[in-house]
Amino acid sequence: MIRQFLRPLLSVRPLRCMVDEKFEVRVQGLLPGARVTLHALLQSEDGDFWQGFGHYVSDKAGKVSVYEDASLGGSYDGVEAMGLLWSMKPIPGSRTGLRLRKQDVQTQTDVYISVYKDHLTHGFQEKPSVASVVTERWYMAPGVQRVNVTEKGLKGTLFIPPGPGPFPSVLDLWGGGGGLVEYRAALLASRGYVTLSLEYCAQTDADGKNVGIGYFETAFTLLRQHPQVFPERVAILGLSSGAFASIYMSAYSSVIKPRCIVSLSGTHAFLHTDSRADVSRMVKRMTIRYDEEHRQIWRDAILPLIDDPLKKVEVNRIKCPILLIVGEDDQCFPTVESANDMRQMMERGGNSHLLNVLSYPGAGHLIEPPYTPHTQASNFMVEEEKK
Repeated sequence: MIRQFLRPLLSVRPLRCMVDEKFEVRVQGLLPGARVTLHALLQSEDGDFWQGFGHYVSDKAGKVSVYEDASLGGSYDGVEAMGLLWSMKPIPGSRTGLRLRKQDVQTQTDVYISVYKDHLTHGFQEKPSVASVVTERWYMAPGVQRVNVTEKGLKGTLFIPPGPGPFPSVLDLWGGGGGLVEYRAALLASRGYVTLSLEYCAQTDADGKNVGIGYFETAFTLLRQHPQVFPERVAILGLSSGAFASIYMSAYSSVIKPRCIVSLSGTHAFLHTDSRADVSRMVKRMTIRYDEEHRQIWRDAILPLIDDPLKKVEVNRIKCPILLIVGEDDQCFPTVESANDMRQMMERGGNSHLLNVLSYPGAGHLIEPPYTPHTQASNFMVEEEKK
């Protein structure tokens, strides 16, 4: 039985690809019925290690195909071509509350794929693998330009696809965690969209208040006037509070008239107004539930949704198509209830034909690009009110 592990051949195709592309992992040269563990490992830019693994049994020809064969256990089971990646978790002993996010999109993420004999569940670092391959995963395709944007008071990063254009364009707004997040914008540019990732949570005016709608109008206009952009094909993509901003601006701005809106895990109900410190005040006064691990559940903050139209965006004013993507297990925002309420408001306004809702059972608040590791809960920092 030792011979089944002497000369296994591990192949991963393609070795280098974009993060939203599938790869095919195969093992050959095993004896029929050999029990093996396929293991994937990467180190985040924060220095944390993440792993995913599946248990397989070779077929009559001594082969295992992650693309075709079912995992019998591990961090996932069943036929899951990309299970080695989306099932990744921090290795035992890691810090809590982690989520995997790429910071430097101009570098690749190295993923180490290894084969171990037998069905293992732990101790991978202490055991020798019988074969190993390093693969590269990229958010930014060759030829994509990355340009820092600081003009007209804006702070963001513009990604431009290779070629002369003109291209469709996307204004990319992340959530209330703040900071400039580039990896989604880089991936969109790699797929043919001029994309501006815009920082807005940390941007304040002279009075210390959040930037107003004019800030977003400036960003939208910058995209429309870019020489490589179709001026009438600018969309807005928002996540969480960025989704709220997308809906709000499209309803009330005379400048922002997007071709379409994609709202990820958003709501149309007003949460806070003037400053980032309002988030902290809201958290302190709202009814908070906790799960079994004492993690906060925020979704009850604005439930039940009130009928006061002054407390909600008048979505019936929106004149472009809206795609709402919601997770039915979202514990941050009541996105399912918000989607239902938005549909009713738009039906009354006569524009329900513009609304499309994709609702995913079991999915949570953070909806990421394909094959990103799932995170049940992560740390979220809000700015305390300054005394």
